[in-house]
Amino acid sequence: MFTAYVIVTVIAILANAGITIADFLRADFVLANSEEVGLRQNWLPWLAALKAAGAAGLLLGLMGIPVIGVAAATGLLLFFIGAMAAHIRARVYYNIAFPGAYLTVAAASLVLAVAR
Repeated sequence: MFTAYVIVTVIAILANAGITIADFLRADFVLANSEEVGLRQNWLPWLAALKAAGAAGLLLGLMGIPVIGVAAATGLLLFFIGAMAAHIRARVYYNIAFPGAYLTVAAASLVLAVAR
């Protein structure tokens, strides 16, 4: 169980760190997607900071502070539920798999962190 927790959590950390960098750099695909779902661009740094905090919290959970890891996974789960809701509200379904994948990894990380 511990091995699964480590693998899934490392994937979640890397995925969220990667999209955080793309958000901070205002990558073209991030700006296009934000516009499609009706997200103002001035929100991007704040949302990126939340994802970065989630990734850092997951890392702290791996390093031996499990309560922080659980809190981070919970925060990321809620964040990506919001992202899914934004896609559904805006009726942008063609790329909903991306926030869905982040949501799935966050949920798996949370379940494994609690089970640990």
